[in-house]
Amino acid sequence: MTEPAFTLVQLRYFEAAARHLSMTAASKELMVSQSAVSTAVAQLEKELGVQFLLRRHARGLSLTTAGEEFYTKVLDFLAHGAELVEAARQSGTELVGTLTVGCFATLAPFRLPSLLAEFEARHPRVHVSLREGEHRALTAALRAGETELAVLYGYDLDDDIDRTVVGTAPPYALVSADHRLAGRTSRTVSLADLADEPMVLLDLPHSREYLQSVLRDAGVQPRIRHRTTGYETVRALVACGHGFALLNQRPPGETTYSGARVVALTLSDPVPPLEIVVASMHGARLTRRAQEFRELCRARYAA
Repeated sequence: MTEPAFTLVQLRYFEAAARHLSMTAASKELMVSQSAVSTAVAQLEKELGVQFLLRRHARGLSLTTAGEEFYTKVLDFLAHGAELVEAARQSGTELVGTLTVGCFATLAPFRLPSLLAEFEARHPRVHVSLREGEHRALTAALRAGETELAVLYGYDLDDDIDRTVVGTAPPYALVSADHRLAGRTSRTVSLADLADEPMVLLDLPHSREYLQSVLRDAGVQPRIRHRTTGYETVRALVACGHGFALLNQRPPGETTYSGARVVALTLSDPVPPLEIVVASMHGARLTRRAQEFRELCRARYAA
């Protein structure tokens, strides 16, 4: 079977004509004659055996159903072609440009600083623009094209978002330094040991549901004493004896902003860890900058 012999120029001319619905407007944008655009489109239609444009009258053009479908595919094809050009030009050279990355608010201080330092050392001409937020805001930013990547937890992601697992974060219990369980040599506790105690809840969308589900799956009905959206506020409240907490990110020190200490206890319950993922829109062709950032995340934080 003989493959159709259309050219990239024909596709570019068709795209402009279809976008403007006018040969005249397309020719002005492309800075070629109107007849050149018309001839290129006609040759494309003849080669493929399909009519894409109708009613070439004074008021302009109309796309056929086949033309509308083909136009969508041509946009994707031309975008890919532009990326191939960029990749070829940058082959063997350093990356340049801006990369916008979103990050879940409670992950950012633990995961991003050293990661950015290494990425910027490898690619000094790439400017990384950060956007912190909660889960829903970050997925909305991905869909709107406001961020190319987002580092977040792997829960509640719809099928239109791809994810690459780059690490895990098991939950742990947090108690005050003078708590009855804080002095355990093993620093291990079961959720049942905390069943009768008040809880300080990290009250962020998705996070609160996840943390309460961990307790519920262990048969514990939490008695929530305080709710707060602040990670460090949770730690400070726990340190001052207002209750225990469940968290996933574990700082190296035990001192809170209030100056009081907390103790992290490993859970003996069989609780699966949260996945940490680098997310992007399904089907999107990532820039080399984004690909390099994702691979660095995977290399540094893979479980």
